[in-house]
Amino acid sequence: MPEHVYDPPERFVAGSVGPPGQRTFFLQAGDGDRRTTVSLEKEQVRLLGVSLGELLDEVSPEEGSEDAAAPFVDNAPLDGPFDDDFRMQRLSVAWDAGRERVVLEAFDRPEAEDLLELDPTEDYPWTGRVPQSLTVVLGPARARAFALRCTASLEGGRPSCPFCGQPLDPGGHVCPRANGYKR
Repeated sequence: MPEHVYDPPERFVAGSVGPPGQRTFFLQAGDGDRRTTVSLEKEQVRLLGVSLGELLDEVSPEEGSEDAAAPFVDNAPLDGPFDDDFRMQRLSVAWDAGRERVVLEAFDRPEAEDLLELDPTEDYPWTGRVPQSLTVVLGPARARAFALRCTASLEGGRPSCPFCGQPLDPGGHVCPRANGYKR
């Protein structure tokens, strides 16, 4: 299985490409000439940022604080081209207490058990490629900076309907709270 490991990466960011309502979200990890781009859903980016924040509040409140993260905040755009190496199906976030580091793992398969049964030298018909994973190891301050970037990458999308909270298209939307009438 091709494993993309960054321990630590020079750069690890979340971002999106495209107009509001049609954005595609990515994680990008890189060091030197090597870069891995993983596509994922907007909700996965949101949950990743929230989960990291909660983890850091619990295990490393001082080193993982927003003040400690300030020097590591990366607001630069994603690096092009925007061809993903794989689409994320499963994500894990863990704290390595021995190293005092956050470990993020993204997989292009839904379950770990599925990976154990596969021959890593074969292509698989449902993807046309071998299974892949991305592992990123970050210190607490860099992990907090990444969590802040996750939150920032969600901004700039479509505004929410004040009645139902769903995203508004430029021409409005059919609001369930308005009994099916367009707002």
